[in-house]
Amino acid sequence: MAAPKGNKFWEARSSHGRSPKFESADSLWSACCEYFQWVEEHPLWEMKAFNYQGEVTQEPVAKMRAMTLTGLTLFLDITLETWRMYRQRDDLSEVVTRAEQVIYDQKFSGAAADLLNANIIARDLGLKDSHATEHSGTVETKDSTMTDVARRLAFILTKSMKENSNA
Repeated sequence: MAAPKGNKFWEARSSHGRSPKFESADSLWSACCEYFQWVEEHPLWEMKAFNYQGEVTQEPVAKMRAMTLTGLTLFLDITLETWRMYRQRDDLSEVVTRAEQVIYDQKFSGAAADLLNANIIARDLGLKDSHATEHSGTVETKDSTMTDVARRLAFILTKSMKENSNA
């Protein structure tokens, strides 16, 4: 049965809309710290084989779990879009920045100490070793036959052998 026309039941609510998950910067920071603590207390486990006096055993070995922004938002039960909106809010932007710095530092430190895969972490953190080559002229190519390639290769090998025999 539909509500009667002209009703004002919605005005009887004590609050309108959904209550915010985090009412203050302190409550958000506290929840972030709970995530950081959870990551530290719940490492990933890998089975490693050990050989001692000819006997091979397998033992679980704790591995560092990387903190992630996605992991944080899942832990906080919010979306990445909500996190981005928190970044824009004057009352929460400092906490968001600090939490992101903690995550960045944990990943960077873990990769530097070889506790996390450095290649994966470098890509995730946007770190790259870039080499740029600039060339302003035109590039000319020449079709080479197999004979040309064989002659060039023979020349390089002969030159290398002479240098090694003189050394």
